[in-house]
Amino acid sequence: MSRSIKKVAVLGSGVMGSRIACHFANIGVEVLLLDIVPRDLTEYNKNKPASRNQIVNDALTFALKSKPSPVYDKSVSKLITTGNFEDDMSKIANVDWIIEVVVERLDIKKIIFDQVEKYRKPGTLITSNTSGIPMNLMSEGRSEDFQKHFCGTHFFNPPRYLRLLEIIPGPKTDPEIIDYLMHYGDLYLGKETVLCKDTPAFIANRIGIYAIMSAMHTIEDMELTVGEVDRMTGPIIGRAKSATFRTMDVVGLDTTVNVANNLYAGLPNDESKEAFVLPKIVKEVHEKGWFGDKSGQGYFKKSKDANGKRVIQELDLKTFEYGDRTKARFKALEAVKDEESLKARIKMLVNFDDKAGEFYRKTFYDTFKYVTYRIPEISDELFRIDQAVCAGFAWQMGPFDTWDLLGVRSVVEQMESMHLKPAEWVYEMLAAGHESFYKIESGIKKYYDIPSKSYKTIPGTEDLVILENIRETNKVWGNPGASIFDIGDGVLCLEFHTKMNAIGQEVIEGIETAISMAEKDYKGLVIGNEGENFSAGANLAMLFMFAGDQEFDEVNLMVAQFQNTMKRAKFSSIPVVSAPAGLALGGGCELSLHCDAIQAHAETYIGLVEVGVGLIPGGGGTKELTMRVADSIEGGDPELNRLQEAFMNIATAKVATSAEEARGMHILRPQDGITLNRKRLLTDAKAKVLELYEAGYTQPVERKNIKVQGRTGLALFEAGINGMLLGNYISEHDAKIARKLGWIMCGGDLTFPQEVSEQYLLDLERQMFVELTAEPKTLERIHSILFKGKPLRN
Repeated sequence: MSRSIKKVAVLGSGVMGSRIACHFANIGVEVLLLDIVPRDLTEYNKNKPASRNQIVNDALTFALKSKPSPVYDKSVSKLITTGNFEDDMSKIANVDWIIEVVVERLDIKKIIFDQVEKYRKPGTLITSNTSGIPMNLMSEGRSEDFQKHFCGTHFFNPPRYLRLLEIIPGPKTDPEIIDYLMHYGDLYLGKETVLCKDTPAFIANRIGIYAIMSAMHTIEDMELTVGEVDRMTGPIIGRAKSATFRTMDVVGLDTTVNVANNLYAGLPNDESKEAFVLPKIVKEVHEKGWFGDKSGQGYFKKSKDANGKRVIQELDLKTFEYGDRTKARFKALEAVKDEESLKARIKMLVNFDDKAGEFYRKTFYDTFKYVTYRIPEISDELFRIDQAVCAGFAWQMGPFDTWDLLGVRSVVEQMESMHLKPAEWVYEMLAAGHESFYKIESGIKKYYDIPSKSYKTIPGTEDLVILENIRETNKVWGNPGASIFDIGDGVLCLEFHTKMNAIGQEVIEGIETAISMAEKDYKGLVIGNEGENFSAGANLAMLFMFAGDQEFDEVNLMVAQFQNTMKRAKFSSIPVVSAPAGLALGGGCELSLHCDAIQAHAETYIGLVEVGVGLIPGGGGTKELTMRVADSIEGGDPELNRLQEAFMNIATAKVATSAEEARGMHILRPQDGITLNRKRLLTDAKAKVLELYEAGYTQPVERKNIKVQGRTGLALFEAGINGMLLGNYISEHDAKIARKLGWIMCGGDLTFPQEVSEQYLLDLERQMFVELTAEPKTLERIHSILFKGKPLRN
């Protein structure tokens, strides 16, 4: 199908509409955002004159100011044009895709569609972001061309961050339109696009809300507290940090209740529909109007104590009064506190013989049972259920994947003893000798296809680099902190697997080994992983020990080794590509800066943050940014202004909140790439390696012509530092760190601007770094991070 999306119209500028508009602007698409005209212009804006676009303009302004931000960079907002339904609906004739995001009322949607029919040009995509109104009701009575190009595109809020996009065909939707949207959402919007049937709440909310409501009944029966539940249902089992009750406060309890009530009313044949009946711990809170953040209180309440300090209280689920937060003191949780592997934790927790283990078994097994009965009702393929729940509710493992981990046959036996017998097709699968819902063959993950009673490849994954699928077959080297994989076509991939992927001796060894192996037998190297973070920085424990014992020669050797490894990455004879995602801080950022290219996930939070622990970037990060600023200056550009901006980014430990923002900070260069879909990141990084190799890769040589400003720059920095000190914006120790940083970036006490080498700047870096490790206040900062887990400003 020959179709491109250059301009989109978003009809409705509420929380979802304005943020959907922002996400399309994120990817460079022009957006026309429309909403209603205020009924009474004077009343709407009190005593100030209001415009006919007041509602849409206010909504967009509010979205752009909200946190977390819906845009990668504020500059993309210029791609959004606002208007109203009365004056500007005719402009939809010039767009390629119309997305309806008005209030969830069928009558109002039909009025909007009447207007769309007047102006929409034939062939234009028209979709609804409804979370539950059936497609057949919305498309009823519409023209043949409208129905052919109409379907549901259900984004999850916030659209920038939540990966799910459910695609729901209408009764007459052209299959080519569905194929196009599945592909577009994946490749360009960075979404996990999941094909759904037109059933109540589609897939993610049907399963996710069931899991929540089922858990609520269990929580009430087992008399668990809010604090206990949120400790058990968060990151410890691979779920969102907001866990259960905090999530409902953030989303709004009224939203959860409305979906649950609608599902109970709309699912007369659901064998488990009673789970959607509100238990007392939900009904009572809802009736009190305690919806969460939007009403000022929910399962948690923020207040201030007698000293004015902010206090967070939790709701007692028996008395419905607020009190001190409770802690989960279960043996199961204590047993897994040092276990880094999510899979190992889940196995231990579900099989533990205590109250927590009982809770996990009841809630997990009930969800397992429920999803088996939803096939083929909501989906013909089981993998779509896992995809939708993981992407929509931020689960790391879906129900079928989790069931596989625990052992399908043994869990079925336990489920039977708990009166949670799964659907018959599970027994048929086991009887046929198939012991799992998924299996990996030749590095490709396959799912059990119920109609054919065989395993089939998950569509769209055939050509992706997925380390989890080749972990047992393609690993060519490893130590406790790093592994190297052959990812095909003559390319290696180096993966870190330390805590937070911190860079220590094992990772350094991995980098050196991977480069040596690639230089000998391969075309190039990707450095990346499939975890939450690329790297949170250098491992500070060893540095703290040496610095605390005043072993400064050892500190110097450590920094020199790290610098040499960074140089190895930069000056190797093969292309090295970094693939950061999540956190890429400190040493993780420095490593990326030294690679031939960066292929970053759009949601990469990258920066040089060493100042936070009383240090300066000592692994070449200061040198690299100094060099990039010098290279970016043309003719009469204000050199010192650009240098000062880079200086402030390091001195304030600024972290780019997206890969696009990192471009403006000189961390990503124009030739570096950005991948929208996280699951494609390693594949795109591998393609970047091959692109560099096939273009005739030339081994870089050390630069000796980096222009530095000497005393001129030092004077400027000193004036700024003194001003910050006098204004009490920074401490004396902050000032000391900043002066050492400025010393490096200006090339030291040079009498005039001149050119220096990379090694010259590296030597300055190492000297300043070692000097700072001798400072007691630096050791205090490192101690606070290592032992208290929080930064100290002293």
